Amino acid sequence: MAHLRRLAIAGAVVLVGCGRAAPVKFTPSNPFATASPLLYQAPPFDKIHDADYQPAIEEGMRQQLGEVHAIAADTAAPTFDNTIIALEKSGALLRRVSKVFFALTQSNTDDTLQQIQTEEAPKLAAHNDAIFLNDTLFRRVKSLYDRRTTLGLDSVQQFLVTRYYKDFVRAGALLSDSDKAKLRELNKEEATLTTDFQKRLLAATKAGAIVVTDSTQLAGLSPAELAAAAQAAATRKVTGWVLPLQNTTQQPAQAELQNRAVRQRLFEASTTRAEKGDSNDTRQIITRLAQLRAEKARLFGFPSWAAYVLDDQMAKTPANAIKLLTDMVPAATGKAAGEQAAMQAMVDAQHGGFKLQPWDWQYYAERVRKAQYDLDESQIKPYFELNRVLQDGVFYAANQLYGLTFKERHDIPVYQPDVRVFEVSDGDGKSIGLWYCDYFKRDAKSGGAWEDTFVDGAGLLGTKPVVFNVGNFTKPAPGQPALLTWDNVTTMFHEFGHALHALLTTVTYPRLAGTNVPTDFVEFPSQFNENWALYPAVFAHFAKHYQTGQPMPQALVDKIKRTKTFDQGFATTEYVAAALLDMAWHTLPVGPLVANADSFEAAALEHFRIAVPAVPPRYRSTYFAHIWSSGYSANYYAYMWAEVVDHDAFAWFTEHGGMTRANGQRLRDMILSRGGTGDMAVLYRAFRGRDPSVQPLLEARGLVGGRK
Repeated sequence: MAHLRRLAIAGAVVLVGCGRAAPVKFTPSNPFATASPLLYQAPPFDKIHDADYQPAIEEGMRQQLGEVHAIAADTAAPTFDNTIIALEKSGALLRRVSKVFFALTQSNTDDTLQQIQTEEAPKLAAHNDAIFLNDTLFRRVKSLYDRRTTLGLDSVQQFLVTRYYKDFVRAGALLSDSDKAKLRELNKEEATLTTDFQKRLLAATKAGAIVVTDSTQLAGLSPAELAAAAQAAATRKVTGWVLPLQNTTQQPAQAELQNRAVRQRLFEASTTRAEKGDSNDTRQIITRLAQLRAEKARLFGFPSWAAYVLDDQMAKTPANAIKLLTDMVPAATGKAAGEQAAMQAMVDAQHGGFKLQPWDWQYYAERVRKAQYDLDESQIKPYFELNRVLQDGVFYAANQLYGLTFKERHDIPVYQPDVRVFEVSDGDGKSIGLWYCDYFKRDAKSGGAWEDTFVDGAGLLGTKPVVFNVGNFTKPAPGQPALLTWDNVTTMFHEFGHALHALLTTVTYPRLAGTNVPTDFVEFPSQFNENWALYPAVFAHFAKHYQTGQPMPQALVDKIKRTKTFDQGFATTEYVAAALLDMAWHTLPVGPLVANADSFEAAALEHFRIAVPAVPPRYRSTYFAHIWSSGYSANYYAYMWAEVVDHDAFAWFTEHGGMTRANGQRLRDMILSRGGTGDMAVLYRAFRGRDPSVQPLLEARGLVGGRK
């Protein structure tokens, strides 16, 4: 579950890709030539064609470079208005097209879009460098930064000047000319490699789906799951049933598949998807990416890429992030060992005759949960129909906390038939933005779940937020309901937490709007929003049987609550292992390529004492999209860092009466509406009255006992 963030000067987006598309001339009839006439400048998808993107990107870069050149060449003394505000307003065309283009390359790509992405990636990297490595422009920004306390600016404006100065410095503005030249080449290569990784992983994930031709081998799957597998086979024009891969190591079907050989086959397809020695193999890409990022860090004067990245985050240093993670290893692996022992005991009692393997974990965890708590996923899924979860759960919680209401709009065009659009209104009935959801998995969509914007809400530009959430839930067969797992439900609440952060922003300046905050804070609103999924008043409002409309029986609700910390040893261990892998790759100093990615991964897990054979990392290095192509390099720890904050904030709500409009308004006013207009630690401290405590997180995960 990730929020996709692409930060740069209002539209000068560093994008990634590889390929060639036939050039088309940019004309005034291009749908990106002017702001969309639709509500809140929503993209006119009914008028946008693949051939429109490349000329608009090219013209957008040309226009922005002209605007930036004019700012840099201005003979007037630098002022906040003629430099910072001018930069904030620059790149309107590039901003419009890039937000839509990169949304679709993630969620609904095709060969043409991938070719354009490839063609434009190094050009856009060079474009970004042409702005941030412009000495004349930087001198103007530095002049303002040096005088920021004497210019009569308010606190937000001073913060924005400081943010711009840091952006330029972190992009290489202080480097020598020779080092700037090196940086330009490294940035181009990174852009190309990152896009190549994304393309290969998408293809590898599609190719990794397993085909089963004997229905008896799918025993354990529900009729709806079998129908979805049959539909997937029909879509791919193959005989039998298809089990597609999710982005994570473990696959949902492993919890139900009774056939151990099929479970193993599915697990191995997942873990080897991008290392088969074919055109989809990512190992050479990731080793080079790690190497060139280390080289970039050295140019900036940092010992590693992680040191460079975290210098601008709340954690500040790799040591702090690693300590947060490694401090959890003993408790997490210890609890996982206990969970494994309980499952092995079940295997032995059934005379299984084998030692529990990774492909067995999901299946036997489900069996143990049923035995210990009399609960299995098939009991609860009928109560989690997607639309009811959305309307009576996600939207209901947002209404109770923040006064928001949602009206579906069928008159606003979408990019794919499964996509839905809602207009969002405030408590006074005033419309504040649009929200799109795109929940079902398809081969043209990257794995995982995320949030981003088509339009950022910014007072300076007179724009309202146009926000979208993307998921990868299994699409039901025609005529069947979309029944969700509990993990799917929490994913919906999580991603909508990001959306709330973007929708509720009341920020003037685009650079500070919405979710433009440090990565280790950006996950706080999303993870905080997960807490409401199981909040009694919310849960009772949406957890109703899809056929009868009856609420979930209290006995079943109580079982879910009792299992809240079930399997948390596994969940924590697999996450921490992945986060530490990220740190291992990105704390590498400059040196030769890692000789063998698999050996490096194994050694790193051993080094951090989290090499648990039955609990592999949530993502192996070769398909770890977060850190290689989604902007989370040296930042995957951020989920845990933010989880400390989110549980601490929820504890505040619990201490102050829970879900009330007053409490929601306080969070909205002090955090969500503020975007990136201040130091996040300071903003949170003002909300909470102190720094966050790790205790609520440890209790929530069942890794320590609760307070007496």
